[in-house]
Amino acid sequence: MAETRTATVVGAGMVGLATAWHLQERGVEVTVLDRHGVASGASWGNAGWLTPGLAMPLADPSLWAYGLRAMLDPSAALSVPFRFDGALWAFLARFMAHATPDAWRHAMAALTPIDRIALDAYDELEAGGVHATSYPSRWVVGFERERESRPFVDELRGAARAGQEIRLSRVPDGVRVPHLSRSVRSIWTLEGQRYIDPGSYVQALATSVSARGAKVLSDARVESVRAVPGGAEVAVHGHDTVTSDAVVVATGAWLPELARQLGVRTRVQAGRGYSFSVPVDGLPIDHPVYFPARRVACTPYQGRLRVAGTMEFRGPDEPLQPARVRAIASSVRDLFEGVDLDSREDEWVGSRPVTPDGLPLVGRTAAPGVYVAGGHGMWGMVLGPATGRALAGLITTGRTPEEILPFDPLR
Repeated sequence: MAETRTATVVGAGMVGLATAWHLQERGVEVTVLDRHGVASGASWGNAGWLTPGLAMPLADPSLWAYGLRAMLDPSAALSVPFRFDGALWAFLARFMAHATPDAWRHAMAALTPIDRIALDAYDELEAGGVHATSYPSRWVVGFERERESRPFVDELRGAARAGQEIRLSRVPDGVRVPHLSRSVRSIWTLEGQRYIDPGSYVQALATSVSARGAKVLSDARVESVRAVPGGAEVAVHGHDTVTSDAVVVATGAWLPELARQLGVRTRVQAGRGYSFSVPVDGLPIDHPVYFPARRVACTPYQGRLRVAGTMEFRGPDEPLQPARVRAIASSVRDLFEGVDLDSREDEWVGSRPVTPDGLPLVGRTAAPGVYVAGGHGMWGMVLGPATGRALAGLITTGRTPEEILPFDPLR
């Protein structure tokens, strides 16, 4: 295998920048290209959860009941537009085909090796000069009814059987948790996880990559990637062609635009998430809060509370749907006290790249010297640094690390 001395990374989100950083660790000269700029896709406004204990397949058996109800409820957390879109409905058919117990266990077993090293990969970034912090914290997990907690607890037990370290405990009845209303009757805590301010963290990672000599170019819309003798070539609209020994395509929900040319046939569908931030009366909430039955995730954010939710299957470039923001606020209004859900700021929509089988696409394409890294669904933030480390190892040594073996993009 020829030595990799130069690489081009297409995409300046967490996955792309982590790959660039680890390539630099291995002595590779890197150029990063993005159509808009650092953290402009799903990396800015997500919940910022570094929760390997919750990084599970999205398609699970409960979707057969919940998904059908959600299709008839415009305010449900799962949202599919009622319009003719053959590609979308074909994706949904394949996605639902994986919502079986056996498929869930298979995907969970495939995710567990990378889940187990996810937080170590963050430690490596922070020890290596990325000036950002991941915050260890307990998670407060609330339900209105005891029976609603059972599917969540069963899923975590399934993750534990697959090899995850799960530290889940029940809060005794009668113990109040600040800012939760009395409607939340079943409360649990999950330990051993972390959170970040995702936009700031990714910006810090980009700063580190730049400081170590990389070119990070915004307004660089890539039109094509192809193998050429001795490497790969990237055609960029309005810019000179970029040639390097290796190219990594890490464009999130836009991955199919380039990956189809490279032999990657697994469909990637945009699963859009929404978020906003709100003020809290009195002392700020200093830990994440999760309402699984409402599918809403809340995180401390710059003195406020970021509230995030929804899995909306629309195109990645479609405009924000204000009704989705209102639906998230309404769904948790009766579960909080002292949280002003009407004073919303930072309203945002971002597109997460979802695959039908719940597994990322990380590794070689059919084009020599060209790789992809994406399709992490909701887990690109937690798994991004571990993905970048593993892919950099593959690019520079030719050997595929065990943790990304199940994620073959040509599967």
